[in-house]
Amino acid sequence: MIDINQAIESLHWDKEPRGLYEPIEYALASGGKRLRPTLALLAAETIINGGLLNGSVMDDVVPAALALEVFHNFTLLHDDVMDKASVRRGRETVHVKWNENTAILSGDQMLIEAYKLLAQVPAEKVAGALKMFNEMATGVCEGQQYDVDFEHASHVSIEEYMMMIEKKTSVLLAYAMKIGGYIAGANENQQEALYQYGLHIGLAFQIQDDLLDVYGDPKTFGKKIGGDICANKKTFLLLTAMETADAESRAELLQWMMATDRDEEKIAAVTEIFTRLGVREASEVVMEEQTALALAQLDKLPQNDATETLRELAEKLATRKS
Repeated sequence: MIDINQAIESLHWDKEPRGLYEPIEYALASGGKRLRPTLALLAAETIINGGLLNGSVMDDVVPAALALEVFHNFTLLHDDVMDKASVRRGRETVHVKWNENTAILSGDQMLIEAYKLLAQVPAEKVAGALKMFNEMATGVCEGQQYDVDFEHASHVSIEEYMMMIEKKTSVLLAYAMKIGGYIAGANENQQEALYQYGLHIGLAFQIQDDLLDVYGDPKTFGKKIGGDICANKKTFLLLTAMETADAESRAELLQWMMATDRDEEKIAAVTEIFTRLGVREASEVVMEEQTALALAQLDKLPQNDATETLRELAEKLATRKS
């Protein structure tokens, strides 16, 4: 398969003004899983290797794969400002290394660059790919707004949370699959199977992210452990705890949520409550269910090496440590 890291490195940011483009270069050079572009390429390879088209079509998918990665990193720049996050992938976030205005403006330019890349797909595919990309981008923004709204809501159900992460996280993976398959010539049924695979691994991915924020190793996670607890973010773990706790545990949890100047104590106390209530195990069950739903979609696609790689990827994401 095409080396996506090499393709990302081929993007040139040595332009003026440096204050705009250097943070973009910094953000894209920080690594990451490259999950979205990888999914787009794997989706295309699944269809191509299924005998519909020849391998040269892979080159047509690369601009869209790059657009997805640039778009994803644009959202991270703005998310880090909104969340006041200081570390991303083990390095200072852009708004800390430079300032908030730089993170906002460089993020805006990354969005523009993503659309410029998307425009490079074959002319007959541009309109369809653009429609999907816009649906994805709108979903991400809607999900982010729900996330912000939920921070101040007195009650959020698990169903509402799942809707929020579907928009904020999953649609980007789902449309990465769908766009990659679409450009490679997938029919509508195959596009839907690819979309649903991405949607379900996205849900599993976010729940695992919630778990890692509490139970992960900061050396491998790349972010401070307990950040969601300190911010009182409505994660799957917190909402499950609130729905399953007895009156005493719920009161204890609510008391810690009101604490604003005792971060280390708060993280330790809330983690202990989660562990006591079996929240970790409950989250792992749902994550495994979502992974199984994703794997079931692959049975609807051509069976080849790329399909097998998607199976392995889904299982790997469910056990990731970072």
